[in-house]
Parts: sequence; structure tokens; C-alpha cells
Amino acid sequence: MTPTRLRRRVTTLCAALGVIALAGTTFGGPPHVDPAEDADHFGAPESFLFWTAEQKVAGFRNTAAIFPARVIAAGDAASPMPPAATPIDDLRFEAGGEPLDIDGFMEHNHVVGLIALQDGQVLLERYAAGNDADSLWVSFSVAKSVVAMLIGAAIQDGYIESAQEKVTSYLPRLAGTAYDDVSIADLLQMSSGVAWNEDYADPTSDVNNMPPNLVDLYRALAAKERVGVTGEVFNYNTAETNLVGAVLRAAIGNNLATYLSHKVWRPFGMQAPANWMTHGPDGGELGGCCISATLRDYARIGLFALADGVLANGERVLPAGWMAASTTPAKGYAGYGYLWWLQGDGAFNALGIFGQSIHVDPARRLVVVTHSAWPVAVGQPFSERRSAFLEALAQHLDDNLG
Repeated sequence: MTPTRLRRRVTTLCAALGVIALAGTTFGGPPHVDPAEDADHFGAPESFLFWTAEQKVAGFRNTAAIFPARVIAAGDAASPMPPAATPIDDLRFEAGGEPLDIDGFMEHNHVVGLIALQDGQVLLERYAAGNDADSLWVSFSVAKSVVAMLIGAAIQDGYIESAQEKVTSYLPRLAGTAYDDVSIADLLQMSSGVAWNEDYADPTSDVNNMPPNLVDLYRALAAKERVGVTGEVFNYNTAETNLVGAVLRAAIGNNLATYLSHKVWRPFGMQAPANWMTHGPDGGELGGCCISATLRDYARIGLFALADGVLANGERVLPAGWMAASTTPAKGYAGYGYLWWLQGDGAFNALGIFGQSIHVDPARRLVVVTHSAWPVAVGQPFSERRSAFLEALAQHLDDNLG
């Protein structure tokens, strides 16, 4: 597989759709695996979609050693994340008729990192498969939700007037196409109305033939016709998340990794430098995929969302009400907002394939993060177990902690 074709396949994978069967993952081993040891287990980049379980674990925590990426710089000091006065050591629940505890959930769902916080205090934190608090892990489509927050930051900074601005104001290459009346908000809600086939099982589908670079992507999308009313029909579209990234780069005149560092990573006190996969060695960051960060820094992303984008010093990074707008159901689909998945009870999620998740529950002031290596990209039993764990945790808090 050529590098160009590989980048296309990586971008395709980051859609968080489709099911890819891989071998099961074996957990345990030493408390920490050095990256140099992982290098002996890297899979070939050209077979990224077909890595073995061992290659997947090694590769997911070392993507910047395998694929081009740009550093997201951290500040000098991490924001505090103290232990809760009453940590959760045991939690028992049932999923699919099977009794589980925390360790059982991690084993069955191939979880390599699990953290839960209430009011910014750590209720639960566990690792597996050689991961620890310093391990970076790839986010896949969790990055989409981060990009939605960066759009808000650009509005707050005045680089973008509002989410209702037209995409063509920032991407004039698309002027005179079906995107003429499409707003940034329409892209964030996956409701452009422009034709797109995201069927992974169809080798002729759009997603399986998506151009690997933005210039060619513009040309491909410019040739598409409108098939639905803009803003009213939900249609998951990987290509348009890359357009959101392109809009953001055009608006701020900078790389997304640099902007994320300046607006969130440094001022919110992330503990470690992260990285963001790019379209190539000199290309822009993937708008819909692949930030690699520590488990605790993913949790801080959830805390940043929970804080409505306000820093500890009171400075507002996101416009007032941006997270409320981001978690308002799209007209075409009640389960989606501005690149966030909505539960319908006020909680919302950033989700990525193979079990990556940031769960934010404002009512309980709760953030839960999983780093995982599911045997499949998307699988109902794994999703159901995760949901059952979150429900059991919420019930435990309601019953015991408030």
C-alpha cells in the first residue's frame, strides 16, 4: 500500500463507523511498557486496519512513531486532580445477563485505561496492558469533539463570526457548488444535505474512495449534488469533518495543534505534551481523528467541557452557551450535536472507534474516560457493557455520594 493510500485508509478508519474484526487482546503484564519495547511489536503501517491485538496495543500508544503527527505542547504545571474522599474500589453490575465488576468490565471490554472524576476529584483510576498514567493513547474520532470546541474558541477570539457563517466564506474553492448554502453549524451537525455514501462494505462508496489530501477532497466534494435540505437530514460524513478542520485552519491562520495548545492544553493545565496525526509530514491535522494524549488529559478535556470552556482564573475560552449549543440535538437526529454524541438525558459523549470515549454528565458533575482496544472498531456487546458500567456508576453516585 502506498503512503497516499495509507493516509486515505487511516482517515477512513477515523470515521468511527464500520466493523473491523481483529484478534482478542490479552491484558496484564508489567505495569509500564517502555516505547522502545513497543517498537518491536509495531505492525506495518500499510496493514494498519489488520494489526494483530498485540500490534494494536503497541501502536495505539505510539502512533506518532508510526504516522506523521504534530506536537500539542503542554505548560509547565498540570492542574490538580486530587483523589476523592470516597474512592470507588468496587462496582458490581450486569451487562447482557453477565455479572461484572470493574476488573471484569476492563477485561471484557479490553480497556487499557479507565478514570472517573466527580467535581474534578478522582473516584476511580485503573490501567492495564502495560499502560500507566504517562501513556499516550490515540483518540480516533474523539478528536471531532475537540475540533468542535476549537471552533467555539475561534468564535470567542473573533476569527469566526458565528457558526452560522457559510463554509464558502473560508473555503472559496467550494463556491458555486452544493456547499454554497451550507453553514459551519451544518457541518458540525453532519447535516449539509450534500450527497455522501459512508458505507464501508461498499468498495465503490465515497468513504472508501476519499481523496487523501484536502485539495483533491475539495474537488471531489465540489462535484457532489445536494440530495437533502440543508440542516434537516443527518448523514455521517467523514470528509466533512476534514472540512471543519480546514475551515478552522483558514480562520485562525495556524495549525490546529498549535491552537489547541494555546487555547486549552497550556492554560487548562494538561499534564503532558500530546500529538495530533496529520495528512502527511507537512500537512494539516486530520479534522476528525487522532489526538494522542494521556488518560488524565482526556479527562481534563471532559472537565473543560463541563466547565463550559472557562479557565480556573475565570477567563472564558469558549463563548457563553457554546457547550449548550454543542449539545443541542441536531434537527435531523436527536442523538447528535456539534460533533458530540447525545444521550438524551443531558449527558454527552466524545466517541472513537475501538472503544475510546469521554463521557460528560453535567447533572452529576461526572467525567468518565476509557482508553480501549476493542477487537472490533464498533461492536454492540462492547457498547452495551460500557453503557451498563456508566449506568451502574451513576446509580452508585446517586445512592452514595450525591
